[in-house]
Amino acid sequence: MAKDRIVTGPDGSTIELADVGQRVIFENDQVRVWEITLAPGEHQTWHRHEHPYLVIALGGASNRIDPLTGEPRLVHEEPGGVVYREPGEIHMLTNQGSTTYVSRLIELKLGVSPNML
Repeated sequence: MAKDRIVTGPDGSTIELADVGQRVIFENDQVRVWEITLAPGEHQTWHRHEHPYLVIALGGASNRIDPLTGEPRLVHEEPGGVVYREPGEIHMLTNQGSTTYVSRLIELKLGVSPNML
C-alpha cells in the first residue's frame, strides 16, 4: 500500500484510498477520463482527487458526497450537467436516488492547483 493512499477514517479505522473512478477510458499527458457508474444505493469509496477535474453527468441521480472531515453534501446531478471541482478533498460518493448514476470524470493534469501547494 502506498503511504500517501492510507488515511484514518472518521471512526478511527485505517482506510486505503481508492481510485477516483472505476475505469480509465482515455488518458494522455494532459487529461485522464474516468468512467463512473453507480446503481441506486451503490457508492464510490473513499478517494482523493490529485488534479482539478470536471464531472459530466450522462445519467443523472441524487448523490451524497461524504467528506472525510466536514458535513455531507447532497447534490442532484442532471443528465448533461457539468461541474468543476478543485482537488484535495477526501470523500466518498453514494447514489441515494432511484436511477443509475453514470458520469465521466475528466482530470486536468496540466500543472498544480494552488490548493495542493
